[in-house]
Amino acid sequence: MKMTWITAAALMVAASAFAQSTTEKTGINSLMGVAPSTEDFIMQAAASDMFEIESSKLAVARTADTTKTFAEQMIADHTKTSTELKTMLLDSPLKASIPPTMSSAQQAMLDELKNLNGEQFLDQYHEDQAAVHKDAVDLFDRYSKEGENVELKTWAAKTLPALQHHLMMAQDMDK
Repeated sequence: MKMTWITAAALMVAASAFAQSTTEKTGINSLMGVAPSTEDFIMQAAASDMFEIESSKLAVARTADTTKTFAEQMIADHTKTSTELKTMLLDSPLKASIPPTMSSAQQAMLDELKNLNGEQFLDQYHEDQAAVHKDAVDLFDRYSKEGENVELKTWAAKTLPALQHHLMMAQDMDK
């Protein structure tokens, strides 16, 4: 059998499926509906909260009306979930910790927002909120169904409805 580059690429993707962090980063777990590892879940949930809080602080300072109200709610809600996650980890035998910074992709999105004003800022903030909430809903949904840690799995299930509501609001703003 002759191996094409497509077959080789498929084999490399399949081989990397055993490395949870790699498959989570590339989106393969999401496409397959596979739960992230506990470590990946913690890192991504915490980084998502960091981005939500920091980008929403910019929106509070630069926008008005509906967007400002939404941003204030994002700051409050994601500060709450960050605190809950940190508290769970303090009281847990898990050997995981909150990352000190958001992902490089999230930092790049935040840096882009910092350089925008007016309608450009508003459009990008709305687009970013829809995208990051879609990712968060997917992450929390997958972990709540098949996560490894019972306490985090329960928390993910409890937090998921609020994230779904955030996604709906973000999508409405992005229209």
